Amino acid sequence: LAAGVAHEINNPVGYVNSNFASLESYVRDLFSLIEAYNRDLPLLQDAAFRARIEQVNRELDYEFLRGDMVDLIRESREGLGRVKQIVQDLRDFSHVDSADWQMVNLHKGLDSTLNVIWNEVKFKAEVVKQYGELPEVECIGSQLNQVFMNLIINAAHAIESRGTIWLETGMRNDWVFVRVRDDGCGIAPENFKRLFEPFFTTKPVGAGTGLGLSVSYNIVSKHHGRLEVQSEPGRGTAFTIWLPVRQPTDGAQTP
Repeated sequence: LAAGVAHEINNPVGYVNSNFASLESYVRDLFSLIEAYNRDLPLLQDAAFRARIEQVNRELDYEFLRGDMVDLIRESREGLGRVKQIVQDLRDFSHVDSADWQMVNLHKGLDSTLNVIWNEVKFKAEVVKQYGELPEVECIGSQLNQVFMNLIINAAHAIESRGTIWLETGMRNDWVFVRVRDDGCGIAPENFKRLFEPFFTTKPVGAGTGLGLSVSYNIVSKHHGRLEVQSEPGRGTAFTIWLPVRQPTDGAQTP
């Protein structure tokens, strides 16, 4: 779905962006023409005609229009740039160019995922990135981005008013970790054993399917990794993804 949306948006954004380049050029030419007329206005012999032109200038407030039009075009270009960035984030999130195993920059995946779901997060939490030095990791990037999305959205939903979400990464031996930590409501001890069961949820009816953590657990397991959770009711929760840098052969060590 994300890849399809990115593709459908990319084409119209492309020609709108191209049209804006032409529009900017035309507007500059029109400004030059109007200013040439204004410079030569005192040379007009017909005083009545000159007065009418000066009146139109005053009524339209040419100087304001000129400045405002430049600002409008600039702001529109910035908006287009934002749309293009969102499209790129969607492509990075879905790894539209490949669904195969490849060496992936996990920080780039975290950043693009956060941008895609920013509306789910920005009203609930400040996001603090504490990234360590990581090598590229052999994985299916689009699947890991789905895990990141599930964990970050869960963290946001666990915060009742305003809080903080930490995105932490690091490395131990030949393993890397990605940790999503929040200072939300935490998880009751009696729910720990069922966290990764399909359809298990503590959210109200209609507010969640209970599949997010189950899917995430299966994806991490497919990558020969581990998904760990630590939580304290009333103080917050941390989910930690452990992944091998390279997909292991028989006898590979755990972190």
